[in-house]
Amino acid sequence: MSYLVPARRESRRFLNPVPTEVGGLSVMFKIGPEFFLGSKARSPKHQLGPFKTDPRIFDELTRTGLRVTWFGHASSLVELDGIRILIDPVWEERASPTTWSGPKRFFAPTLPLEQLPPIDVVLISHDHYDHLGAGTMRTLANLPATRSARWIAPLGVGSILEEMGLDRARCRELDWMDTVHAGPIAITALPARHFSGRSLFNRMQTLWASFALIGPTRRVYYGADSGEWSGFEEIGARFGPFDLTMLEIGASNPLWAQIHMGPEGAVRSFRALGSSGLLMPIHWGLFDLALHHWRQPIEYMFAVENLKLWSPAPGQPAEVIKGDELRSNWWKPEASSP
Repeated sequence: MSYLVPARRESRRFLNPVPTEVGGLSVMFKIGPEFFLGSKARSPKHQLGPFKTDPRIFDELTRTGLRVTWFGHASSLVELDGIRILIDPVWEERASPTTWSGPKRFFAPTLPLEQLPPIDVVLISHDHYDHLGAGTMRTLANLPATRSARWIAPLGVGSILEEMGLDRARCRELDWMDTVHAGPIAITALPARHFSGRSLFNRMQTLWASFALIGPTRRVYYGADSGEWSGFEEIGARFGPFDLTMLEIGASNPLWAQIHMGPEGAVRSFRALGSSGLLMPIHWGLFDLALHHWRQPIEYMFAVENLKLWSPAPGQPAEVIKGDELRSNWWKPEASSP
């Protein structure tokens, strides 16, 4: 049986590739006491940074065919075989439907949107606020840097982008297993074990996805948000070996392990994908979205033996060199003094 098939629906709701409990109000009641009374430092005690991206670096083409700038959480600029792909950009102060409440950034954006280099693709994995910011989208829709960009998103997300000011004709919606090309790059939407919805009342009505980014010389897997599931081995076999595998490590908890894999799950998932290339931890270090200490996910990853990590400092464009680890210590107490 293949796990890599188009998405299925029940009525208006998309289904996960394997049976999955998403959780709801009952989970909120369970975590309430720890959320309000817990003593863990879920956010830094002091402002981090400032971290800065020098836009002049983008004037020079990547030497290795793969350069990545991590802006924090899941937002990255991937320069792959000459194509620039901006992934899940969120420049908002808060990952929230409001500007006055909700999880607040640990550090300011490393680069104004207006200083982005010319972008070929804006890639959106799903409609949650920590991956799709309304203000960011409205700005990007009118920037000279994205004037020629293709916008790629899972089924149903195009309507949300249109509400945020994007010309719908510029957006290509993908089902799982659909492929679109940007220059020499093949971008394939793949299943992920998660959910969607910008409120409690429209859950699962748009699709969520992970992505294989396949170039002539380099390959990247962007896992986006996902719990562990049995399809990773098939993804690695069909679309790998990957030079860089981007997997979430933060915002995890045993109560919602089916939809957020956490650091332990990221290690297992990386191995299921084939353990090729380097593992880039994402979905951490910018917003308080769970109950763990904010450094716990990356501390765990750094402690795992025989794990090829690629973990840059926020905002620092870095070449992905085959076999060469990158372990920035920006998050450590002696470096950040939180």
